[in-house]
Amino acid sequence: MQPLPGPAAQNKMASRVRPLPSELPEDARESAVLALLFPLEEELNLMLIKRVEDGKPHSGQISFPGGRRDPEDESLQVTALRETFEEVGIPSSSIEILGKLSQLYIPVSNSNVHPFVGYMHSITESQINKAEVQYILEVPVKELLRPERKIIKEIRPSAFPDIVISAPSYELDEKHVIWGATAMMIAELEEVLKFRDFSFY
Repeated sequence: MQPLPGPAAQNKMASRVRPLPSELPEDARESAVLALLFPLEEELNLMLIKRVEDGKPHSGQISFPGGRRDPEDESLQVTALRETFEEVGIPSSSIEILGKLSQLYIPVSNSNVHPFVGYMHSITESQINKAEVQYILEVPVKELLRPERKIIKEIRPSAFPDIVISAPSYELDEKHVIWGATAMMIAELEEVLKFRDFSFY
C-alpha cells in the first residue's frame, strides 16, 4: 500500500482564516467526513453538499457530509457514515468504505477532521436534512479535476464578513466554489485517484 500524499497535497489548496497552530490543541473536537464516490452515466462522480447559511464557521460552504464524533460512535468511520445518513439520508449499508485520507485540523471550528472515502455501486434516493443542507451536488470527478477548475478566488467567509482572503479553489461555476478544508481534502483525493480510469470504478 502506498503512503498517503498527506499535507504536501493538502497544502496545494490551503487557505486559512486563522493560522495553523504548531500542535493539535488538546480540546480539538474529533470529526469525520465522507467523500462518497458513485457511478452516474458511466462517469465516476463525487457527492458534495451545500450547507445552509446559519452563521456558523462553515456556513454556506460546499463540503462533504460529516460532523462531530458522538460519544456512542464506535469509531470515526462510524461517525462519517452516521453523519452522511443524517444529512443526506444514504444508509451505511449502501456504502463501501475504500479507505481514509489524512486527518486535517481546522482552526476556525477547532475540529480535527478525519476524511473517509466511500463508494456506492448505484445511486440511491437521498433525503436531505434541511436544517443542515441546502442541496446535494453530484460532480463528475474528471470534470472537477480539470486544471482550469483550479483558481484563486477572493472569498469573504460568511462567518467572518470583515475578512477577505485569496483562496485556492475548485470552481464548478460562478455559484459553486470549493475552498478551505474541503478543497484541501479534494487535493489529496486527487493525488490518490490520479492514475485511475474515471469512466468507471
